[in-house]
Amino acid sequence: MPAPERLPAPGVSTEGEHEELLTLGELTVVGRIREASNAVLLCTVTHEGESADCVYKPVKGERPLWDFPDGNLARREVASYLVSEATGWGLVPTTVLRDGPYGEGMVQQWIETPEGEGSGEELLALVEGEEAGEGWKPVAFAEVGEGRTALLVHADDPRLRRLAVLDAVINNGDRKGGHLLPGPRGRLYGIDHGVTFHAEDKLRTLLWGWAGEPLTEEARTVLASLAGSLAAGAPLATRLAELLTPAELAAVRDRVAQLLRTGTHPKPSGQWPAIPWPPV
Repeated sequence: MPAPERLPAPGVSTEGEHEELLTLGELTVVGRIREASNAVLLCTVTHEGESADCVYKPVKGERPLWDFPDGNLARREVASYLVSEATGWGLVPTTVLRDGPYGEGMVQQWIETPEGEGSGEELLALVEGEEAGEGWKPVAFAEVGEGRTALLVHADDPRLRRLAVLDAVINNGDRKGGHLLPGPRGRLYGIDHGVTFHAEDKLRTLLWGWAGEPLTEEARTVLASLAGSLAAGAPLATRLAELLTPAELAAVRDRVAQLLRTGTHPKPSGQWPAIPWPPV
């Protein structure tokens, strides 16, 4: 299966680069990713002599969730991509909503992990003792069997820090280690954003290492710009209104305003499990 073309350097938005191919191309299902909880189909998409691998998640294959009664998971995945692109960080692979072999669904660019890069799990670790160590941020203590505990840590990596900010904005309820994908040229992507944009606080993540710390100057600048993009009538707000409920869109604006007001990474609320299960 041919690998998708290489992407630009980290932090460069790629909006529109693959949207036409993913939106207009012919989808051919070549397999199923069986580890996923919902139907996830690996496809090739072809349009005007260009082709690429992609992931197709039909709405019909979604399992209903008690706490997400409005909208559907596919639309939230697309909304996450749009917000990611508005930040300019390009943290979510190109994602579109379209019809496919099994009806409407989310279609997302396939990210090929470069040889030798491993997986997103390399950004996470369990360490002995109570100190994270240089280059790592502590998250929480975890049971590792036989009455022993270890400290769960993640890398003190600017790419992860950007992703932590994005997750706070979209209210990601499921940021697991397996949802981190190293891409070509040092890129890092987050995937599986179906459980996002709830109007209530649902943030569950393994990226709590910066909780309570000041946001970077870059993040504050990005959030200020994002606030403008979310204003009523702005193109991003108009597109999100087609994917989310009015309450969910209002909550996105509130979360961005709260981040700008406090100037810090959020802390766990204590009213919702802070870490997803399973964490990988």
